[in-house]
Amino acid sequence: MKKLATAAALAAMVLGATSCSPKQEKSEEMAGYLMAYFLDSDECLHFAVSHDGYTFTALNDNKPIVAADTIADQRGVRDPYIYRGPDGAFYLAMTDLSVFGQHRGYRESRWERPDEYGWGNNRGLVLMKSYDLIHWTHNEARLDELFPEEFGNIGCAWAPEIIYDEKAGKMMVYFTIRKVGEYLEEGTFAEKKTRLYYAYADDDFTTLETCPQLLYQYPDSTIQILDADICPLPDGRFVMTYCAQENPGGIKMAFSDRVNGGYNYLPEQIDAEEGACEAPTVWKRIGEEKWVLMADVFSQHPSNFGFVETTDFQTFTPLGYFNDGVMKTTNFSSPKHGAVIHLTASELERLETYFK
Repeated sequence: MKKLATAAALAAMVLGATSCSPKQEKSEEMAGYLMAYFLDSDECLHFAVSHDGYTFTALNDNKPIVAADTIADQRGVRDPYIYRGPDGAFYLAMTDLSVFGQHRGYRESRWERPDEYGWGNNRGLVLMKSYDLIHWTHNEARLDELFPEEFGNIGCAWAPEIIYDEKAGKMMVYFTIRKVGEYLEEGTFAEKKTRLYYAYADDDFTTLETCPQLLYQYPDSTIQILDADICPLPDGRFVMTYCAQENPGGIKMAFSDRVNGGYNYLPEQIDAEEGACEAPTVWKRIGEEKWVLMADVFSQHPSNFGFVETTDFQTFTPLGYFNDGVMKTTNFSSPKHGAVIHLTASELERLETYFK
């Protein structure tokens, strides 16, 4: 088992972090939880709700909330992230990518472009906005079309997440980009590594207004990093969890005084996995000074979500997996790359009634 981060190793970095409120939500007003996720079986958006933060039930009988072929160029979406904005709206961002597009008859080739563009080699993100979690606007943000000079020949754009930047007064979308690799010699191709970038969206959340900038520089340039999740701390700082694809790949933390950069490097991994995992997301238990780190453990067969819990962002207690520990599902299995927000009682009732 990987060594978890210890209090001695991290205490100096997280002083005062015990009342951190991820996603800027007021826990005292919240009564339940909403989890967004996708399934490999359909590559569509799914929702599950929970009243206690331990047992989750898929809405719509685990059928898609939104069909991917109605919103995505590749007719598949992955890596959904949901966020409650300060304007009362809900924001969703997803990767426009079908890993199984050839199998489903969407295209003749394995990927949309030749293999030299790398695994997945998509170019777009799906941006969605809603005021009731039922009716959504949706738009495509194609990095190669929006920023052709810098990203016209992009290798991939994955795993977008969202946070409100108070200083900028804008929704900040941060995500993974891989630039196209380089040919070393005829028949030999060196793939560039994925890195973390950020950009700002317009007010209607229809597009990205600013060219993506580097969010975080990992000290080892040979290691791929991806799937960042940023949580605000009560002292004004931010904690970012992310995946470092070492051996095996796992979840690390970094801290900064500003949301859009300056994150320090800490070597400790904070997941509890013997195998590889990715896609961390942090959410707070309502009414408790406890935070849950949820990760996509794709090295499990079948894949599953793994959980650790913390009260101080210094030590992390393993909670096991869905249906193998205290965390449960009632009507779905093998969720992929999820994110969790809090819901009010009326929001929870509205969703359960609509999708009954």
